[in-house]
Amino acid sequence: MEPAPTSGRSTPTDPGGVHELVDHLFRRESGRLSASFVAVFGPAKLDLIEDVVQEALVEALRHWRFNGVPDHPAAWLTQVARRRALDALRRDATLKRHEPKLRAWAERNAYARAHDELDEQVRLMLLCCHPELPREQRVALTLKLVAGLGTGEIARAFLITESAAAQRLVRAKRAIRENGISMDMPEADELRPRMRSVLETVYLLFNEGYSAGEGEDVIQRDRLEEACRLGAMLVRDVRTASPAAHALLALMLFHASRLDTRSDEQGALLLLEDQDRSLWDRTLIARGYHHLQQSAAGDELTAYHLEAGIAAVHARSASFAETNWDEIVSLYDMLREVKPGPVVGLNRAVAIAMARGIDAGLAELELIGPLDHYAQANIVRGELLRRADRASEARECFERAMTLPCSKPQRMFVESRIRMLA
Repeated sequence: MEPAPTSGRSTPTDPGGVHELVDHLFRRESGRLSASFVAVFGPAKLDLIEDVVQEALVEALRHWRFNGVPDHPAAWLTQVARRRALDALRRDATLKRHEPKLRAWAERNAYARAHDELDEQVRLMLLCCHPELPREQRVALTLKLVAGLGTGEIARAFLITESAAAQRLVRAKRAIRENGISMDMPEADELRPRMRSVLETVYLLFNEGYSAGEGEDVIQRDRLEEACRLGAMLVRDVRTASPAAHALLALMLFHASRLDTRSDEQGALLLLEDQDRSLWDRTLIARGYHHLQQSAAGDELTAYHLEAGIAAVHARSASFAETNWDEIVSLYDMLREVKPGPVVGLNRAVAIAMARGIDAGLAELELIGPLDHYAQANIVRGELLRRADRASEARECFERAMTLPCSKPQRMFVESRIRMLA
């Protein structure tokens, strides 16, 4: 067995800091490594590839905690993953034929990313979104392999149980293996249906980062950055660029522009009306408008166009009071036709409350149906009830939210509202 790479190590590091760094790197690098290994071993070996990439993470956690973080941590992970793959080749004679390809890949990617790796990652996304797989399996598998989400995070994105998410992944990998699905770039007429699932995956990844359902922070910046990177990669490639892809990237950039204003100094969630708009990133907003203009090509109006339009209204408003809520309600009306669902309904109810009064917003919430299992729905309802001076009902909603999975900043916000109502 080859020794773990040791050159360029720093001094030993705090274990908590090492865990954070490994988690950060793994989220950024897992998709790239998985794509490269699929190019070497083929899609039939997805389970082996997942094991190799996971083992590289475990080894990084073990070694870096005691020996310090290397100067080139991403290269270190790549080298260890290659070593684990070579171990697999030695254990399984049927994999021996892949060894020349693996060694060639290792030489090409020792310490730098080759340009064609972007293509490999696009190919992996399109492989995961093959039309022979049901839509739920496509998106779940892409979130797992390309974005590095855990099974629990995938379950939260779909609002299903963790065991159900695990079953989707198992069935998707089995279908790829048994049907001999390849990583070849699909023909133009096959590309469009796959791209719908690719864009949905990037969208879910961004949402997971932007509104962290659990954890210490309002956002998970790694998730956001990876989603924006994948979105930018898709619009750069002529085969995958589309008006919908530009609209999705615009939507993500508009939201990313205000990331640093979403929590206060103590880390508690800040509502949109309490955010300091002078701190919104104007460069990202300008890029968002550029891609929103690009998205106007063609005659298809997608949910991404409408959500980007809503985000653009907020981005151009000088203050919360000057927001054109009637325009936002109109956009949500169209969005509800294109993408019906409780989350859209929840956001639309908030817009109606701002445009037409709190009672009108609460009436819309009643039409959505029960969302008692969803912390954000209880927080929204509680806040509207508080503003309507219905204190006991508001407190009941906030207390219910405290019993459900939510992030620490959300919890801090809810606690402050309960204290206020007391």
